[in-house]
Amino acid sequence: ADVLVINKVDSARPEDVEALMRTAAEMNPDATVVQTRSCISVEEPERIEGARVLVIEDGPTVTHGGMAYGAGALAAKEHGAAELVDPRPHAAGSLADTLADYPHLTEVLPAMGYSTEQLADLEETIRQTPCDLVLVGTPMDLTHVIDIDQPALRVTYSVESAGVPSLETVVEEFVERMGLGSSS
Repeated sequence: ADVLVINKVDSARPEDVEALMRTAAEMNPDATVVQTRSCISVEEPERIEGARVLVIEDGPTVTHGGMAYGAGALAAKEHGAAELVDPRPHAAGSLADTLADYPHLTEVLPAMGYSTEQLADLEETIRQTPCDLVLVGTPMDLTHVIDIDQPALRVTYSVESAGVPSLETVVEEFVERMGLGSSS
């Protein structure tokens, strides 16, 4: 690769970022390395404070990716949720199987897919889970494809450069070098 992007340098341990930088330099010394951070945002974050929150995360990230949480859980904790509700006792259908297969998931509900059955299982699990608020931390806004009876907020994140060279500069240089800029 010509460019390597190391994301989440703001939340990773500094020694892990340094180790990754060393590995990148060792394995691909000619690559440009860009460091970025993921900036989490949620509309009306004050609604999270003191709430019992059900967090829905991107399924593949927290299952196959092995993470115990994602942007939704980080937003809940950052904004003072009283509790991240354990979805396991309330899981319906295929989600019960998924949560059994991934026992590290105790504070988040993975959205595993968008088939009719998967969406019905997700909707039923949410409906059965006693919570004050649902935080949707998935790439897709689930409120467009399922009914969520509880109040719900969407958690999103953006990637921002965290050093030099910036991601923007690297992309601009690539566009210029490839002659892909505007023809005017």
